[in-house]
Amino acid sequence: MNRKPRSTASAYQSRLIARLWQTLANRRLSTLWRLARLGGPLVHRFSRREREVTEINLHEVYPQRSSQARRQLARESLTHSTATMLELGFAWMARPERVETAIKEIHGRELLDEARAEGRGVIVLAPHFGNWEVLNFWLSSHFPFTAMYEPPKLDALEPVIRHGRERMGASLVPTNARGVAALLKALKRCEAVGILPDQEPDWGSGVFAPFYTRQAYTATLLPKLVARTEARVVTGVARRLPEGHGFALHFLAADDRVYDSDETRSATGVNACVEAAIALDPAQYQWEYKRYRKVPEELAGVPNHRRYRLY
Repeated sequence: MNRKPRSTASAYQSRLIARLWQTLANRRLSTLWRLARLGGPLVHRFSRREREVTEINLHEVYPQRSSQARRQLARESLTHSTATMLELGFAWMARPERVETAIKEIHGRELLDEARAEGRGVIVLAPHFGNWEVLNFWLSSHFPFTAMYEPPKLDALEPVIRHGRERMGASLVPTNARGVAALLKALKRCEAVGILPDQEPDWGSGVFAPFYTRQAYTATLLPKLVARTEARVVTGVARRLPEGHGFALHFLAADDRVYDSDETRSATGVNACVEAAIALDPAQYQWEYKRYRKVPEELAGVPNHRRYRLY
């Protein structure tokens, strides 16, 4: 049996995905939400990996809730994650005025304006909540904005995604030392930069700090940037409004500990910022990410450390 070469198959798959995004970009957000409400329960039922990781995480962070309440929250979370995937084409390809109009509320913008008026750069912590691509759209539309970017696994999608994220003026930089240098330069120019605070870094690039009830390996990039630039730190999210009626942007003052020179204390503040954002609507957080993949016992070289893992 003849099979297509992997590169050919990937290119074909990428074209299909890009075409789907373009098609969905022309649909109303309310329509996309209705599709998500149909698809979310299917993901919960048939995607074992997403369901199990989501339910394990929710069991850890909300132990006081009943198992029934956590299962319901898991279904709602996967519905919102499905909506985010369906909305990517909208954020990246819809006419800019449509995306701007879909942003119905903006809370806390004064935190950004005050920092720039003081001649300080702004570090926006953008957790995986709501639709972070809509947040990127707005930030890059209203401020000089730089963010780290890691190319997708499907190489052919890279120019599509990059164009979508850069189309309003954002500058994307690699997730390496060169990218960090670019963030520092942007902050010294009193610009805004975006950081994903809830992605697990490689060993050597983080510390363990509490995230809800457990220790989570957390990146230490933030205190390094703050120490060298005196930037203001703000948490930013794009919360999905009910029934797909648009988005509300929330900018929240960061936990004071993020400014601490001690990396563990700063990382604790970063995780507290993520928790504060999640509190806006826990169902809109991407709980299917393995936030507790690394464990302190692994770093300490404890024999049989794998038994401490959740996943």
